[in-house]
Amino acid sequence: MSISTTQKPTTRRIVGMVVGIVIIGLGIALFKQSHLGNDSISALNMRLAELLGISLGVQNVATNILFFALEFWFGRKYIGLGTFVNGIGMGFIITFFYDPIAAAFGPAASLPEQLVWVVLAVLVTALGASLYQTADLGIAPYDYLSLGLRDYTHFQYFGCRVFTDAFCALLCWLLGGLVGLGTLICAFCLGPFIQFFNGLVSERVLQYKPEKA
Repeated sequence: MSISTTQKPTTRRIVGMVVGIVIIGLGIALFKQSHLGNDSISALNMRLAELLGISLGVQNVATNILFFALEFWFGRKYIGLGTFVNGIGMGFIITFFYDPIAAAFGPAASLPEQLVWVVLAVLVTALGASLYQTADLGIAPYDYLSLGLRDYTHFQYFGCRVFTDAFCALLCWLLGGLVGLGTLICAFCLGPFIQFFNGLVSERVLQYKPEKA
């Protein structure tokens, strides 16, 4: 995704971006509720928050400050309003949704129940990511890492994304965090569903189609 330089942000796109981020937060909370693993960066942040004894929101901000420094230095063209809303708010949004969900439903009692949570998580997260990306108002600090690698190396974006996700998943696992079936499903299923929601929902609702990088 690239930041459009030909059209000024509209209210519709800004609202879509914010709603998309909130929906992503709900989706990640659903992944967490499944206890089968989250996307790699969320899983890593959750484990670091546990080890450091701080909230997920604070840990998420701290991690994104580090990633944002790289984005600011090497990829300023990817910075927009969505960069800050996502980077600052995501961890707090996840906690906002997860705590009442966990209190209401408790831990999943069986693998089929866990898989139901994962399926819901994939669909919800993909919808949110589709709205957020289609709004085209900035790249989240973590998402920039793979784009930056693509821009400064000869590797394709897919390979760069696999590398960053795999590295975070490995680090999470080494720190004793949860890396499981949900992590794999997230890695392989989100992309196709995001693409599905782009044409079916996001581009129609936002009345906008971002330029391709």
